[in-house]
Amino acid sequence: MRSSLPTNVRSGQRRNSLARSSFPGHPLPMGITITPIDPADQGAVDAAYGIRAAAEQADVPDFPPLCRSRFEAAIRHPMPGNVPAWALARLDGEPAGFLALDLPQLDNTDNATVDLFTHPAHRRRGVGRALHAHAVELLGERGRKRVVGATVAALPGGPARGRAGGAFAATTGARAVLAEVRRRLDTTRLDQAALDAALADARSRAAGYRTVRWQGAAPQEHVADVAHLDGRLMADAPLGEMEWEPERVDVERIRGVERALDARGRRRYHHGAVHAASGRLVAWTTIDLGPSVPWHAWQQITIVDPAHRGHRLGLLVKVENLRYALDHEPGLRAVDTFNAQANTYMIAINEALGFRPVDAWTDWQLTL
Repeated sequence: MRSSLPTNVRSGQRRNSLARSSFPGHPLPMGITITPIDPADQGAVDAAYGIRAAAEQADVPDFPPLCRSRFEAAIRHPMPGNVPAWALARLDGEPAGFLALDLPQLDNTDNATVDLFTHPAHRRRGVGRALHAHAVELLGERGRKRVVGATVAALPGGPARGRAGGAFAATTGARAVLAEVRRRLDTTRLDQAALDAALADARSRAAGYRTVRWQGAAPQEHVADVAHLDGRLMADAPLGEMEWEPERVDVERIRGVERALDARGRRRYHHGAVHAASGRLVAWTTIDLGPSVPWHAWQQITIVDPAHRGHRLGLLVKVENLRYALDHEPGLRAVDTFNAQANTYMIAINEALGFRPVDAWTDWQLTL
């Protein structure tokens, strides 16, 4: 089970200062110990990395190999507005499970998100249940009322996926609150003529707007509008039955996110649409890559201000940004993105670009 929210880059990590290997009311199964991960403890961080990498290879083998820079920076350079708590489970002294909780501090202070991984060699021995009980205890101490995580499942005709994650989530009492689909774009098979046609159509409907582009940090003249658009994401994105309030995003928070992404080694390519009459950035999209897997990227946020919808701005900035990224990343072969099943507008844009479904993801919310 892993955390998943329809947002672009937020997942901060910081250590849990409360050490424990057992807790009142939840005796651990024989042979299992759970301890918090100190970011200064390289051995514990390495063990957690190994567990998550092995779990992802087993569960979603087409995912890019887990980026060590991104993983370690998550605990040593957390995203602004999040306090993380990581824990390592050992079974008979061997690293067997990894828990990562994120506790928002600037908004959603009743909520948390969770990543929970059990090493494939140690599954069905109580490790996941022990980490779940540990998480519930810790979240109760921190005053949290809800926690959100996600599981993967196969789509009809898609690659095989195990069912254990969803079954585990259901046994905890969590509710399935949002259905999502991951889609992948094979950039080696792009239909350039179709992209040209889509771009021409978008431009014909976007009179009064111009596109801008940048790499990395947002230009100073656009950063306030980036913050406004980012803050709208959780208000505009389909959330199903998930209880998650809009995030309060300002320029300081955006700059903090940018520093955290720099620490992770993420290369980011952006396009935006500027409304000529007002000078405001009213649409924005991002693709990012890590330092260790040049063949893979994530399509992150795409958002258009509600007052400027109906001009094909989402399609315009996504096509131009895809080509922008490919111009600078000649090794890029695959781009992944997630969409809520209800987000038919963005799904239509993505499929027009060539994204195709891979697997299904369910967001689960547990009320504590």
